Amino acid sequence: MCNESTCLAKKKSCGMAPDTAPDPGPGTPSKDPRKLNTFFGVMVPTILSMFSIVLFLRTGFVVGHAGLLQGLLMVVVAYTIISLTILSICAISTNGAIQGGGAYYMISRSLGPEFGGSIGLMFFLAKVFACGEYVLGLVEAILDVFGSDPVSEAIRVLPQGYWYTVLYSSVVLLLCLLVCLVGAHIYSRTAFVILLVVTISLLSIFISSVAVKPRDFIITHQGSGNQTLRYNASYTGFSATTLRNNLGSGYSLDYSTNSVMSFATVFAVMFTSCTGIMAGANMSGELKTPSVSIPKGTIVAVLYTFTVYVLLFILVSATCDRTLLIQDYGFLQRINIWPPFVTIGIYCASLSAAMCAMIGASRILHALALDHLFGLPLAPAAITSSSGNPWVAVLYTWGLAQCVVFAGQLNAVAGLVTVFYLLAYAAVDLACLALEWASAPNFRPTFQLFSWHTCLLGILSCLVMMFVINPVYSSGSIVLLLLLLLFLHYRSPTSSWGYISQALIFHQVRKYLLMLDVRKEHVKFWRPQVLLMVANPRSSCQLILFVNQLKKGGLYVLGHVQLGDLDTLPSDPVQQQYNFWLSLVDKLGVKAFVDLTLSPSVRQGTQHLLRITGLGGMKPNMLILGFYDSCTPEDYFLQDAAFCDSSIGRSSEGEYNFGVDLPSLQAHFPPVRHIESPRWLSPEEYVGIISDAIKMNKNVCLGRYFFQLEGEGKDSKVDGSERTIDVWPLNLLQPGSRDYQDVCSLFLLQMACVLNMSNKWRHARMRIFLNVETESSDQGWVVNEETFRELLRKLRIRASIRIVPWDSVVQHHAQPDREHSAEQMQTLSEGFLSAVNCMLMEHSSQAAVRFLYLPRPPAQRSQAQQYVGQLEAVTNGLGPTLLIHGVTPVTYTDL
Repeated sequence: MCNESTCLAKKKSCGMAPDTAPDPGPGTPSKDPRKLNTFFGVMVPTILSMFSIVLFLRTGFVVGHAGLLQGLLMVVVAYTIISLTILSICAISTNGAIQGGGAYYMISRSLGPEFGGSIGLMFFLAKVFACGEYVLGLVEAILDVFGSDPVSEAIRVLPQGYWYTVLYSSVVLLLCLLVCLVGAHIYSRTAFVILLVVTISLLSIFISSVAVKPRDFIITHQGSGNQTLRYNASYTGFSATTLRNNLGSGYSLDYSTNSVMSFATVFAVMFTSCTGIMAGANMSGELKTPSVSIPKGTIVAVLYTFTVYVLLFILVSATCDRTLLIQDYGFLQRINIWPPFVTIGIYCASLSAAMCAMIGASRILHALALDHLFGLPLAPAAITSSSGNPWVAVLYTWGLAQCVVFAGQLNAVAGLVTVFYLLAYAAVDLACLALEWASAPNFRPTFQLFSWHTCLLGILSCLVMMFVINPVYSSGSIVLLLLLLLFLHYRSPTSSWGYISQALIFHQVRKYLLMLDVRKEHVKFWRPQVLLMVANPRSSCQLILFVNQLKKGGLYVLGHVQLGDLDTLPSDPVQQQYNFWLSLVDKLGVKAFVDLTLSPSVRQGTQHLLRITGLGGMKPNMLILGFYDSCTPEDYFLQDAAFCDSSIGRSSEGEYNFGVDLPSLQAHFPPVRHIESPRWLSPEEYVGIISDAIKMNKNVCLGRYFFQLEGEGKDSKVDGSERTIDVWPLNLLQPGSRDYQDVCSLFLLQMACVLNMSNKWRHARMRIFLNVETESSDQGWVVNEETFRELLRKLRIRASIRIVPWDSVVQHHAQPDREHSAEQMQTLSEGFLSAVNCMLMEHSSQAAVRFLYLPRPPAQRSQAQQYVGQLEAVTNGLGPTLLIHGVTPVTYTDL
């Protein structure tokens, strides 16, 4: 049997190699790092992150520029967006065990490594920028009190300027670094103390609104040209007039950035107060029960902070005039019964928010490093201390945050931070939406207060607000996300997490398969749907590649029969082989499915596959077999560089192979058959398979000499310009039949045309050979030629027609015995078969591939050997040849 022999079953099969790439966990330190409960692990860091700098330093900024009504609108919009995201977080976090990495872990395990890795890295960057923003806010508060050019009377000890701001920010960052290097559990305990201090500061603000009497202030700013700008501002106490004046907006110049504010710029600063909702989720690696703590703690923290912000906005609107709010961001210190209350609150809130952002960012980076998504650059970030603290990831975060503080101003960073966070929130909503739409049975979150409507609304609101805030930053962040997606997709990172895309595809494919009604099929939309039987891929790769060009967007299935009886086996050996065959499909780059079966005989197994392969309207209508002859097959694995040992390291690096590496793939498929090896398929069984397919109304193709065909690989640049396709539509073994328009001949033309439309053959020349008896008294062949040319025009087939006189061939053909022609196959002389072969060699020796008419196989089993012998004699030495027997109409001339 030659190299594309397709019915020979393998003698034995190899077991599947064990999976060598298990899902990496969140780290395995010597001590259990999970120590935090809901209050300390989620509520405290979330509340502190959401208060941060906005509570004390930007409340007046928001209300002063936007007014109370627009300020409350901003709060409602911001909290609506984060509330929708919180519903998604709660749903995902209650659907299974959550490891370290928080939002990144949720997204990556839901959407797969490409989307999860890219969003995870951007969320890490958002945390880094937020950390820098909080540090800049803290430095701004320090300089308001201790700076040499203070807004109000203060202790003038610290020199001011851009580089001094960077210096002070670096010192604060270093303090955050030292705390974070100690560990998250130390921070969580100090965070509770900080929360108490911030709460006392808040209470002092509300008490001061009643206790402090109205005051007037003179606020000074350093203007351009060293001129001093003076503003008269006042604290009126509770006043209906003040409240009425502060209801509307009054956008003006921001004294810190010297730029005019707008709804978008103010909202960007205000939204930074809402970016802390995942502070608890980012601590998932330290929580005792993250699936319980994250939903409960986050919801309570958000409700608490929302209430505080609304009350504080109303309070300052009713007690402070607009000038005070706009010209002094630290005005709460001026109107407090004891100003140090607010000063200490600002320092504690800003410092804790910065540390929380640094810890959260380091945990995300640590999770990214453990998953090996970005290779060597992030590899050191996987290192942890004995207590499980990712100290290297903390150093990475500190270094990047140090770069952020060079911005010098809080408001300059706020827009970028907000855009990054909104994109991350949209990704969380997308993850939950995908899980909900996939309708996977294992998606059973205990938190039920969500639906696909809330997820979709969350995505849309995040995207809209991104572009409202800053279209440039939004466009840039989306471009960065797409670049990271492409990078991770190209790297094919290791993942055994499951892909949500597979679940969504399954859901949609099932829906469309039900809509694909076989009763609505029409011949003008016919396309080949191929079942190619493969015995050993080592000798059949060229045929597999060729048929991939022949399918024309139709179904393509590689079938294989494993000889055996399930009654005598402990388990099904076929199931273990699928990964090897699918890896082969990936290696060859063909768009094919794989279907394997276990059967006592190849013929019976092929019958099984012809009946059960496919689903609904996608079932094979064509069976392709390799040719049954006596030539020794060649081993394709030894010829292609993709299967050689020298390419092992190159092909397997960074590529998830689903447990099948190149050596195991080579070992699984047995060596090709030697000439003295026994045949596992008899000629009778081979011909029986052809007969079975025709009885089941399947078209049949036999491929011979395709091991000689080159340029079919996925990396080949062949376009067919130097190739020729030869078609012989007449049944050459029955010279008496002159019908060029029977079903089989038209099927032959259709398949040649389909090949001519494929990428690697579209520029090939097609030639059609018409055999005529010129010396016959009947000259009807002239009329037949014109009729055939007209048919080609109707079928839109571009081909040249060659007239081939074959009188010298026909004279070797004996006239059939009319009494037995219907039941017995006609015996053809060797001279006739040799003459036909010579005629084909003379006219088609230079063709790249030949399409020949395959006669119907004999009904009697005893004539199978003779049938195979005739086909072998006719095609001997021709080169790549496809013998085709069509049984279904496939051409259509009407519109």
